[in-house]
Amino acid sequence: MTDLIVMGKAAKAASRKLATLTTDAKNAALLAIADELEAQAGVVLAQNELDIADGRTQNLSDGLLDRLLLTEKRIAGLAADARNVATLPDPVGSEFDARLLPNGLRLSRRRIPFGVVGVIYEARPNVTIDIATLCLKTGNASILRGGKETRRSNLALVNVIQAALERVGLPGTAVQYIADPDRQLVADFLRLDQYVDVIIPRGGHNLHRLCKETATIPVITGGIGICHVFVDESADLGKAVDIVENAKVQRPSVCNALDTVLVHPAVAEAFLPQMAARLARHGVELRPTGRALEILQADGHGAAVIPAGPEDFDTEWMALILGVKICELDEAIDHIQTHSLDHSDSIVTNNWANATRFVNEVNSSAVFVNASTRFNDGGQFGLGAEVAVSTQKLHARGPMGLAELTTYKWVCIGDGHVRP
Repeated sequence: MTDLIVMGKAAKAASRKLATLTTDAKNAALLAIADELEAQAGVVLAQNELDIADGRTQNLSDGLLDRLLLTEKRIAGLAADARNVATLPDPVGSEFDARLLPNGLRLSRRRIPFGVVGVIYEARPNVTIDIATLCLKTGNASILRGGKETRRSNLALVNVIQAALERVGLPGTAVQYIADPDRQLVADFLRLDQYVDVIIPRGGHNLHRLCKETATIPVITGGIGICHVFVDESADLGKAVDIVENAKVQRPSVCNALDTVLVHPAVAEAFLPQMAARLARHGVELRPTGRALEILQADGHGAAVIPAGPEDFDTEWMALILGVKICELDEAIDHIQTHSLDHSDSIVTNNWANATRFVNEVNSSAVFVNASTRFNDGGQFGLGAEVAVSTQKLHARGPMGLAELTTYKWVCIGDGHVRP
């Protein structure tokens, strides 16, 4: 039976050791994880095959199965990510806002680890490596709880991590995993505030709501996106088709994939058939409304066209389905502000005034001009592997890399100073 108190105490003890490690020691641990991951790739893949087989038996969607899947290429990518994190600057110990006060006190803020980071995630075994490497680089211990669909895969990956840590003389308890599928443990975990300093959920709306309503620990939410691309009347339509295609089909099962395309009426009749022809190659189902429905029913180039339902523009598809609507810039911004979950939104335009207005008025965690929403990612932003994409407004927004996994303390140096 899982004893969360025991895990919490062990994590807290490990966090104190991690907080004082040199950058070289932390990097050695990351490189050891990469080496062990490659050495144990066969074991990890065998366990993942069992998870995938169970998922097919349970009739999981193709999109979800893709999120569950590990391959030799993805394992190699995870090892490369771990090595890449080792090359990134270590934020711990860095000082900022340093200044000399008029009374002679020297004041600065110094970055320090959170301590123990709890992460609850669903159906993404790669997250296990991402979280562990980022937490270790920033001196944080971590307690992980993944979805039941990837239990075997996650346990195999945690075994890899713990073996690597112990090989370089660090406690395996720096990265722990709650393997018991009992859902009550999630509620108990969210109240483990004596030992856990922050909770980061990575999953659907229900998980985020559970964490916000139940936790006695600070929660950083994110990882849910209803993402939009607005094609302005001045857009280069060829580039717009490329951007929509990439944002929708490059990996449709992730949170920065496109859910709705909004098109200016001046270019709709020219653009929508071009877009439909491109997306039809990938089997994308279009869900248009109003005039967009009329255009695509008349000239959909073989794409499946189904009238948009009342909930379709509030749906994160995570599949080859795309909402379509015709509107001018004002209405596009209103639509995004109404339906967006503040994740990733983009405008395709050659009018800089319109681009500036879109950037100023759309307050998602990342706003793009003439670029795919798929770039809202820690690796693409140069942060290394990310622990999450935060959509809240406090502490961190967008991809959470190394700096976002630290807090700070004030350091005040005097010379016998006393307050008058």
